[in-house]
Amino acid sequence: MVKNVTVTVSDKDGQKDIKAEVVLMAVGVQANIENLGLEAIGVKTERGFIAVNEFGNTNIESIYAIGDVAGPPLLAHVASHEGIVAIDRIAGKANHGIDKTNIPSCTYCQPQVASIGLTEEAAIAKGHKVKIGRFPFRPLGKALAIGETEGIVKLIFDERKGELLGAHIIGSEATEMIAELGIAKALEATWEELHNTMHAHPTLSEAVTEAAGQAFDVAIHS
Repeated sequence: MVKNVTVTVSDKDGQKDIKAEVVLMAVGVQANIENLGLEAIGVKTERGFIAVNEFGNTNIESIYAIGDVAGPPLLAHVASHEGIVAIDRIAGKANHGIDKTNIPSCTYCQPQVASIGLTEEAAIAKGHKVKIGRFPFRPLGKALAIGETEGIVKLIFDERKGELLGAHIIGSEATEMIAELGIAKALEATWEELHNTMHAHPTLSEAVTEAAGQAFDVAIHS
């Protein structure tokens, strides 16, 4: 039995070896769209997925597709939301469709990782001049109380408008905390609105208001 393994990885600084007891390798998910008769009825596919619009419509008006067969991100909460949107569309109800720029991405590891919207690099590539706010978990009373002081909130704002472009959290309950920022981004909230919204104490979400203030140099605890 192998007691340890070595993985060679590459980053901007070159290659390095990482030694560990176990390596978990995830190879991803592939859509299962074979033998459904899609070609026979003319449903369009792209790169192994069924092509749909923001309401789940295929190129054939009466046919919808949701979930993993409809393309990335291949997440359970995306599939569930796509199903609701598609059913509302079929029922003739007004709905907002799926905004793929506002889908929370969550990794249920320790510590948890969650993000929504643009990364700093992607925001700059899109032409935004950005302001970045960061605040660690370590000074938070709640983090100290529950013994989870390793973590950070990072917020990306458009410098001119102050609008939230993206949010990234590493730490305890990150996958719960990201919902607030998803709502904020959907409502085109600014750093001022996040910073001026009263957050309960002690909570981990206090890091959100602190990070928003820190981005524009008005944080109380920086």
